[in-house]
Amino acid sequence: MSAVPHSRPDPSLIRATPGIAITRSSPGQAQLLPPALMALLVSLHRELEPGRQAQLQARRQRQEFFDAGGLPDFREDTRAIREGDWQVAPTPAALQDRRVEITGPVDPKMVINALNSGAKVFMADFEDSTSPTWHNLLVGQRALIDAVAGHLQFTAAAQAGKPAKHYALKPFEQQAVLLVRPRGWHLDEKHVLIDGTPMAGGLFDVAVFAFHNARALMDKDRGPYFYLPKLQSMEEAALWETALAHIEAALGLPQGQMKVTVLIETLPAAFEMHEILHALRDRVVGLNCGRWDYIFSYLKTFRRHADKILPERGQVTMTQPFLKAYSELLIQTCHQRGAHAMGGMAAQIPISHDESGNEQAMARVRADKLREVTAGHDGTWVAHPALIPIAREIFDERMRRPNQKDVLREDVLVTGEDLIRPSTGTITRAGFEGNVEVCVRYLAAWLDGNGCVPIHWLMEDAATAEISRTQLWQWLHARDIHLADGTAIDFKLLASTLQALPGKLGDPGQLPGGGKIDEAIALLDELSRSDELTEFLTLPAYQRID
Repeated sequence: MSAVPHSRPDPSLIRATPGIAITRSSPGQAQLLPPALMALLVSLHRELEPGRQAQLQARRQRQEFFDAGGLPDFREDTRAIREGDWQVAPTPAALQDRRVEITGPVDPKMVINALNSGAKVFMADFEDSTSPTWHNLLVGQRALIDAVAGHLQFTAAAQAGKPAKHYALKPFEQQAVLLVRPRGWHLDEKHVLIDGTPMAGGLFDVAVFAFHNARALMDKDRGPYFYLPKLQSMEEAALWETALAHIEAALGLPQGQMKVTVLIETLPAAFEMHEILHALRDRVVGLNCGRWDYIFSYLKTFRRHADKILPERGQVTMTQPFLKAYSELLIQTCHQRGAHAMGGMAAQIPISHDESGNEQAMARVRADKLREVTAGHDGTWVAHPALIPIAREIFDERMRRPNQKDVLREDVLVTGEDLIRPSTGTITRAGFEGNVEVCVRYLAAWLDGNGCVPIHWLMEDAATAEISRTQLWQWLHARDIHLADGTAIDFKLLASTLQALPGKLGDPGQLPGGGKIDEAIALLDELSRSDELTEFLTLPAYQRID
């Protein structure tokens, strides 16, 4: 992967640690990034960067195979792992019961509300729900340091007639267990240059958090714990094992102290779940159905396959055969190996002004969570605190023990064909226009520093924007794709939809990132017209922030 373009570092920001330079400055940065941590970042980068680049190249070669008509399948060279008799390491007591998890960005208010929410777990997200400005990253790390120490507080200023509001943490025993999701292997941290090249964003996220919090969390029997995103192979999992073992050795932690849950949110990874667990077997505690990114990965994997074009996003639900197969195979795999099988995200937001509409939305949440617990999942995700009681009630009723890893699902027989069979459906005009709106509004907010955006009573993050953007590209570049009303999906339709969008959105001052709408429209137009599908939306967008 080519390095993200970066500015020449200010000589005053070059640290005493040889080989590393920081290209941005922020108040308190020296305390957050002391020399010992800088030395750890250097050693991590030098050990891991060659392997990271090799795996990113392997991704490109894998995609070339798919673009040429190839299909994913279970690996013959790892059959012994899949058929072997082995288990992952025991799950820590703090992670035995994960029936409801809440996720969100790492700003102080969110961290406090999530830890206080009543969920079993809070996943503090440096990835899909955080726009990785240097400011956001440092504020997030400081918030987590203060949260682990027990003294994180935040006061929201008075505005629009509302008084100031103060937020503080509940006692430790009443808080959710903290997990941190770093960025994926494909993302650079362009503000940290080591030997002249950007280091991996995920390594920066994990190393900074562990350096400041690992000892305190270990003393509380709370980890540290992480969620690992967007892996495509066992080799990528093994790279994380090397990184985490390196950090443990540098910080004097017991090997295997840092535990991980892996998101299975790429199509290639669904064919290597046993192998990924095996590569991380001394520290992995579960796998998660990252449904939105998984749909995005399906689209991206089969971007050149005319027979695997999916209908509009709203019709691609977890009851579709290929998603049902993925979910049930994950449950079977995890429980066979002694790991948790976590369900996916409910992205709904309560609709305050429409009682009937809100009840319909909550009914969809209940049905989804009932499906998950009945299938054998050990827990689930929600995006909004108001959904926690709904999910908890369903899991409490159907799962009266901390988890259901004893449900082995030996009845599940999933083939490679089951995992890639496309769903059927239509593309309506509303579906096409909805994809354009979601992508533009999310991009505008992301460029403005906000990575988690409520749109039409759904909490949208990078994963859902990726679905919208990738579907648009695939529909536009395939032959003879039409809306349900017979209108051809072509660049004329895209242009007219983009042109009409600002008027449809109304006052940009009332929208997150409203000042970036025109820039977002131009970027979506550019990405949609490109002959090649850009690997990740956040790669070109990252060059436009900071």
